[in-house]
Amino acid sequence: MSKHPDILIIGGGIAGIGAAARLAPVANVTVLERETELAYHSTGRSAAFFIRNYGNATLRKLNAASEPELVCPEGVSDSSLLSPRGELMIAREDEMEKMEAYLSGAQDMERLTPAQAGELVPILNTDRLAGAAIEHSAREIDVDRLLQGYVRLAVSHGAKIIKDSRVTKLTRNESAWIIGTSQGKFESPVVINAAGAWADEVAQLAGLEPVGLQPLRRSVAIIPAPDGYDTSKWPLFAAASENFYAKPDAGQILVSPADEDLVEPHDVWPDDLVLAEGLHRYEQAVTVLVTRLVRSWAGLRTFAPDRTPVVGFDPRAKGFFWLAGQGGYGIQTAPALSRLTMNLITQTTSELADHVMTALSPNRLIKGN
Repeated sequence: MSKHPDILIIGGGIAGIGAAARLAPVANVTVLERETELAYHSTGRSAAFFIRNYGNATLRKLNAASEPELVCPEGVSDSSLLSPRGELMIAREDEMEKMEAYLSGAQDMERLTPAQAGELVPILNTDRLAGAAIEHSAREIDVDRLLQGYVRLAVSHGAKIIKDSRVTKLTRNESAWIIGTSQGKFESPVVINAAGAWADEVAQLAGLEPVGLQPLRRSVAIIPAPDGYDTSKWPLFAAASENFYAKPDAGQILVSPADEDLVEPHDVWPDDLVLAEGLHRYEQAVTVLVTRLVRSWAGLRTFAPDRTPVVGFDPRAKGFFWLAGQGGYGIQTAPALSRLTMNLITQTTSELADHVMTALSPNRLIKGN
């Protein structure tokens, strides 16, 4: 195990592992993961959906840049990582303004009448709907296959992945970072901060002011599918006000209250009241009652103040690179952000436009820049 890699990545979620996969062919890479398993927090608890129109203008550029690799994941998997599903947005009268705002910047979405929406999801309470729209190209992502493909690619090029290695100290000498961990000391000229909800804490270990990342809890419940319906072809359906979404999941229904409660970074669990409120909103949108909870969990979605990822070298500390703040977009933007990380570190040309890279740069969040 080399303790003097060219690049040391802190964080073994999809961001860190994706970056390792793209950097390992050109550099000696080591990944440190604080947990005993990879992708334990946000990556492993994602609803795993590719929605082209999800997020702000910068994120939509990243979505577009990631899509080809998710469809044809050469070197990562032997077949597409996406499977058809579709995303149906539904709106009551008081939600129509929000739906119109979403559609104004969207591509390839088809407006539907409430009756047409009911044909796609027969349990919808169409009497409560004023409008609907569908993105047919929205698809489910096979997160495990993407993650394991990145792991294989990284390891095949010599990357080392060290689990149960919490970083406890970060100092810089003239030529390298000295990284203290529960698995010993490492040295590397470049450190990639892909620590997810803990990214600001990692920055503080390095003596840097945080950039204002906010870990937000997102809860999820699995409920039985309604009797008498074949749910396998139903799209994901979500309220235009983003106060719940639901989708078929292995013969059951996954429902989220789409909560965004600010919490400290930790092994998060769902709040029973928040989950109950979300399930009530779901019940108001459909014609069946929730009779039983199969299981539930929660994950962390960590956002920068402008809800745009933070990617690039920190001007305050040589060799300190941010790859954080992916929020709820981390899986579907991983291909584009992994390649961008490789481009920025190796000083090669990126496929992304300059204004997109500027929007992602940590400079925007650092006082005095």
